[in-house]
Amino acid sequence: MTSLHKPFTEFRLPPYLVLVIGVFCVSTASILIRLVQNEASALTIAAYRMVLSVLILFPLAWQKREEWLSLPYSSLKFIGLGGIFLALHFAFWISSLRFTSVTSSVVLVTTTPLWVALVSPLVLREHPSARTWAGLVIGITGGVIVSLAQGCTWQAWALSCPDFASFFRGKAFLGNIMALIGAWMASGYMVVGRKVRAGLSLISYVFMVYAVSAFVLLIFAILAQEKILGFSPITYIYLLGLAVIPQLLGHSSYNYALGYLPAAFVALTILLEPIGASLLAMAILREFPNTLEILGGLIILLGVGLTSLPAKK
Repeated sequence: MTSLHKPFTEFRLPPYLVLVIGVFCVSTASILIRLVQNEASALTIAAYRMVLSVLILFPLAWQKREEWLSLPYSSLKFIGLGGIFLALHFAFWISSLRFTSVTSSVVLVTTTPLWVALVSPLVLREHPSARTWAGLVIGITGGVIVSLAQGCTWQAWALSCPDFASFFRGKAFLGNIMALIGAWMASGYMVVGRKVRAGLSLISYVFMVYAVSAFVLLIFAILAQEKILGFSPITYIYLLGLAVIPQLLGHSSYNYALGYLPAAFVALTILLEPIGASLLAMAILREFPNTLEILGGLIILLGVGLTSLPAKK
C-alpha cells in the first residue's frame, strides 16, 4: 500500500527556485560591500567575509574531520594554493568597488570563465573549442568597452576620451583593472579546485579553502595595520550579512542546483549576477550604469555565455 505522504528524506526544494534565490543572494555582495566601505577597508571586509563563513561552516565540517585531517600533502598543497587565490580574488575585487561602479566591477569579475578556458590547455590539458575562442575574443572586446565606460562619453555620435596619460591615471581605470585581476585570481581558484575537488566532499573542500583564505586575508589586514575592530553595530550586521547571504546561501544555492540541473545551465545563470547587482545598485545606491557600461556588459555576457556552453558531441 502506497503512503499518501512522502518521507521527509524525499523532500527537496524546487531547483529552479533555489537558483533564482542564489542569483539574488550573490547579487547582494557588491551592495553590502559598498554599505560598509566608509568604515572598513577592503582587506578587513574580505577577512570578515571569510572568517565568519568558516566559523559558520565549522560545525558541519567537524563532522567530516576524518576526511580532511587525513589528506595527503599533495592535496593540502593544492587546497592551500586555492585558498591563496581566493583570498587575492576577494582582496582585489572588493578593492575595485572603491574606484569603479558596481556594474563595471561585477561585470568584469564575472569574466572568470573566459580566463579558465584560456589557461585550461596549459594546466588541465583541456583544449578550448572554436566557439570558446570566439567567446574569449568577444568577452575581451566587451571588457575593453567597459574599461572605457567611465572615462569616455558619446558626443555628437562620436566617442570622446581623455588623453592617453589621463585615462590610465583615472580612478575608474584602476578599479576596472582590480576587478579584472580579481577575475584572474578566481580563475586560478577554480582551476586548482578542479585538480583536488573530486576526491573530497563539498563541505570539507569549501571549509578548508575558506579557512586558508580567511587566514591569509587576516594576516594581510594585520600587516597593513587596517582597522579590524571598533565598528558601528550596523557595520557588523552588514559584514555578517556578507558572509551569510552571498557567500554561504548564494554559493550553496548554486551547488544545490548542480545536483538537479545541467552544469552548463547553472553556469549561464551566474551571468545574471551583474544584472541583479546593477538593479540593486540603482534601487539602493542610486547608481545608474551609462551607455558604454551597458553595451560592454552585454558583450561580455555574450562572450562568457559562448564560453560556458558545453561542446557539441
